[in-house]
Amino acid sequence: MYLIKTPFWLRALYPSCTWRIPNKEKVIYLSFDDGPHPTATPFVLEQLAKYNAKASFFCIGKNVAAYPFIFDQIIKEGHAVGNHTQNHLNGWSTKTETYIQNIELAAEKISSNLFRPPYGRITSAQIKQLKKNPNLPQHIVMWDVLSGDFDISITGEQCTRNVIKHAKSGSIIVFHDSTKAWDRMSVALPKVLSHFKQEGYEFRVIV
Repeated sequence: MYLIKTPFWLRALYPSCTWRIPNKEKVIYLSFDDGPHPTATPFVLEQLAKYNAKASFFCIGKNVAAYPFIFDQIIKEGHAVGNHTQNHLNGWSTKTETYIQNIELAAEKISSNLFRPPYGRITSAQIKQLKKNPNLPQHIVMWDVLSGDFDISITGEQCTRNVIKHAKSGSIIVFHDSTKAWDRMSVALPKVLSHFKQEGYEFRVIV
């Protein structure tokens, strides 16, 4: 069970987190979770380059360690990177001390002030501890629209519709550069980029 469009009541539960970035211009913020990935991430970078689009990649520390050259390519091509923990931990089922240590481990390889909790699951105690440490990312980024590319029960076409129907200026959109999402993301991303570019939108990084 997941919600494509983040409702107000959910945003209100985590007021210190960024869910969307209001903008009077036509601007959308694409984000990609769980990489770097040897197949998916290069594909994403290629598609972004075609449309002169920038995006934000929330990376898992162990994947950065496995594919450092792809991580470096993300940065070299002008995209933003963020911390997504070392091992993709679920904050709701992880002790606060363990969770913060896992973020610290990822931060050794990911120099960024951006953090996205895997599954969007983080406790108020974990947020408090994170904010106490100035050496760890302080900007907690959630999302406005989920593409649903992680859902193996839907198609790439449905993912495309999910984004096109719900995204608007200021939306933070989540895709995944991962094995699980590949079949759907690889179909949806080019169509989403094409659609919004034709509508006059820019794609910028989250800062």
